[in-house]
Amino acid sequence: MENLKFWQQSPQHWYITGKEQFNWKQSMTLQESVNLDALTKYLKHLEAKYAEIKQVMLKKYVPAQRKVDLDEEMTVILKRRDLAENLNKELQFRHQRLQTILYALTSLVKSDKSSSFQDFAEQIQKSKDLHGDRGIVEELFEDDPGKAKDAEILLYYIERFNELISLGEYEKAACLAANSPRRILQNIGTMNKFKAVGKIRGKPFPLLLFFEAIFRTSHAFRCPIDAELTLEGIKCGLSEKRLDLVINWVTQERLTFSEEAGDVICDYGEQDTYNKAKCLALAQIIYGECGLHKKALLCLCKQGQIHGAMEYIQQFKDFTSDDLMQLIKLCPHTELIQCLTKEWNGKPPSLSFGLAILYLFSADMKTVGIKLLQEINKGGKDAVEYLMINDPFCSLESWQEMADICLQNGFDKLSNNIMSILRSQAGVTEISEEHDTVNLMEHVFW
Repeated sequence: MENLKFWQQSPQHWYITGKEQFNWKQSMTLQESVNLDALTKYLKHLEAKYAEIKQVMLKKYVPAQRKVDLDEEMTVILKRRDLAENLNKELQFRHQRLQTILYALTSLVKSDKSSSFQDFAEQIQKSKDLHGDRGIVEELFEDDPGKAKDAEILLYYIERFNELISLGEYEKAACLAANSPRRILQNIGTMNKFKAVGKIRGKPFPLLLFFEAIFRTSHAFRCPIDAELTLEGIKCGLSEKRLDLVINWVTQERLTFSEEAGDVICDYGEQDTYNKAKCLALAQIIYGECGLHKKALLCLCKQGQIHGAMEYIQQFKDFTSDDLMQLIKLCPHTELIQCLTKEWNGKPPSLSFGLAILYLFSADMKTVGIKLLQEINKGGKDAVEYLMINDPFCSLESWQEMADICLQNGFDKLSNNIMSILRSQAGVTEISEEHDTVNLMEHVFW
């Protein structure tokens, strides 16, 4: 760009200069100069030359007006930069000022109120070494009422809240706390004041009023309600048997979820069996938001959404065999185990069928294991053979052990099918049970 030159734009009039006329005359004979074909050929040559010169001109030159436009753009940008720098300085000072207000108000609330707000602010400014172009406290309390407006509003909300609590106007106090600037009254301290009131016969529970108010207005703030208040609110709603409120809070409001919140809802579902499915769905949302995929998967399975659970496993591929074994122990649905031990959407089984059966029997879940064996027994020898061949995780010794379990539980045909398939495997020799010192099966390769 540094090689570009500017030229003044003017109407374009193209003509052949005297030099070009001379060159033209030198390159053409008199006979050619009066020949139409020769002149046409030379015209094409000149047009090509013109196009080439024009391209070179467009690359090396720009109009002089463009320079003027660039200068104007630069002036505008510099002005914007200056404004942004000034605004940044002002915002930094305001941030320091709000820090002083916050520390001062916190100290004032905890104190015996023998000192004034200004004294607290001055003391905190010295201890925190907060300073700007001018002293922050002087800026707050100068004669201009606009500068002290923030502090006055915050003090008003705190004093008015305490007044409403003392008068027993708990609904109004809850609304005031919910709409307090910068959520100054949305904290555990405020919650404890409502909790200390307890229940009042014939009137709404004050603590529940507080949580209803702050959760309802959570969308008005940039940041969601913190995890501690969210957990306490959910506990309060469930203790009052207001699952409808908790459902609305979890699905509609801006809250911060935690593992404890999901656990509380799951425990409530175990007690209220009629609403167990709803509680599991809510807990699943919370666990999913927290990245607790094992618990979210368990909620899906307990709801009977087996296909959804399988899709979830495919989506999050960090589930180990131990995780899935623990899953079937906590949720021993035969449909779930069948899906986990078969191909799913063209992908290999997530679990070994044989190992799953052995695990169920070892975990004192014999009934579930027998149900699965009955389903396999219906398919006959072909189904058993297909299952064994496509199960790379289960050793021949494990299949021998499963055959013994089948025999002990009355599945003679299934046991015989398994043993028949084992005997047919090349290099497998059955060892007598009398040999206690050797393994159950021995592999011989030749």
